[in-house]
Amino acid sequence: MKTPYPYWPDKVLNIQVWQLAWPMMLSNMTVPLLGLADTAILGHLPDPRYLAAIAVAGVLFSTLFWAFGFLRMGTTGLVAQAVGRDDGSSNRTLLAQSLTLALAIAGAILLLQSPLIQLALTLAAASPDVTDEAWAYANIRIWGAPAVLCNYVLLGWFVGNQNTRIPLLLLTLTNLINILLNLLFVLGFSMRAEGVALGTIIAEYFSLLLGLFFCRRHLRLMPGHFILAKLRHLAEYTQLLKINRYLFIRTLSLLLCFAFFTAQGSRQGADVLAANAVLLTFLMLISNALDGFAHATEALSGRILGERNKVRFFQLVTATALWSLVSALLLTLTFSIFGTPIIHLLTNITSVRELASLYLPWLIILPLVGVWGFLLDGIFIGTSQAKAMQNTMLVSVFFVFFPVWWLTQSYGNHGLWSAFVSLFIARALTGLWVYRQLCRNNRWGF
Repeated sequence: MKTPYPYWPDKVLNIQVWQLAWPMMLSNMTVPLLGLADTAILGHLPDPRYLAAIAVAGVLFSTLFWAFGFLRMGTTGLVAQAVGRDDGSSNRTLLAQSLTLALAIAGAILLLQSPLIQLALTLAAASPDVTDEAWAYANIRIWGAPAVLCNYVLLGWFVGNQNTRIPLLLLTLTNLINILLNLLFVLGFSMRAEGVALGTIIAEYFSLLLGLFFCRRHLRLMPGHFILAKLRHLAEYTQLLKINRYLFIRTLSLLLCFAFFTAQGSRQGADVLAANAVLLTFLMLISNALDGFAHATEALSGRILGERNKVRFFQLVTATALWSLVSALLLTLTFSIFGTPIIHLLTNITSVRELASLYLPWLIILPLVGVWGFLLDGIFIGTSQAKAMQNTMLVSVFFVFFPVWWLTQSYGNHGLWSAFVSLFIARALTGLWVYRQLCRNNRWGF
């Protein structure tokens, strides 16, 4: 008899992947609901400047906070490896170090809040009445920075500890409370943009307190102790800072692409800008679905690396690759059949509908070309190959995305979308090359 393929996943591993993936998929789906609710609440006020103010200021905070998303990713991989080694002391200390780093960054943001807000609103070049409302929103919203960044750490820590149900609970409750508070402050107390900001930061601090409560319960069951010496000296943060530095540069490069994509769409007119915004909703669905398996890969690959189980690692790669591909095929099939009806649900403007339908094929193929980037990111995060993530993103952005855009400018928005899709293709190809090199040279750390 032939020896079965040694890296084919068994039933237990498939179940583990799904147990970690589905809560993250559901929790990711709750995030867009908040934006939709805010739009619906402010969109029914008599003056459109309130909705415009939230849109302008919202870009500032989504960009600012997303730039520090490494606090979640970097924490997940290192903690998962500590779980694999059954090293409770390192697990605890990594949590404390990451929270300390998050508070330090949040402190810097609060110290620089005035110039940051001023710069963002100046670049937005909104009308004076919109700018005034955006200031009112931003001056309150900025005080949520400590909660937001600490919540990133807690989410990463729970995922690293193989627990994605607590993040599901935290994100679901937080977004629900946020929506209810926004309704109360705006419709009940007749507040405007500042009411939305106040509701948001209250919900964020609620999430932090609840997360710390669950964290404390988890720590009571964990062996080991905090290594205080590693909290007091900057040199002890070297590993964490090194990994997070790579992830920070990687995230900034990705943010640059999104900002450039939006700016170039805006130059082609309001209808093209609106159509692209509608289609980016599809991208949100894609990332939310595929990120679930990426999170599962982060947690499990880190733990397996800590256990030094090489065979199990490649079984995990096989399992997550198969399930990610199945998900990507289902998304492509869904967009092929229901893409146009979804567009019609999102907008009733005829010109925007027509343009969005014209560019829809780019979104139909995006899951199939983008799935590999999500999967490889999960592998690289779990195994702390952050430098590889940075380098593949830099190559994809500066040697593929921008050159393809430059060469296809004459094709208008089709050229812009071709550059955007090429970014995902490049991430997949460069990531696969790095993965192969790590396997060939046996540099995973087993």
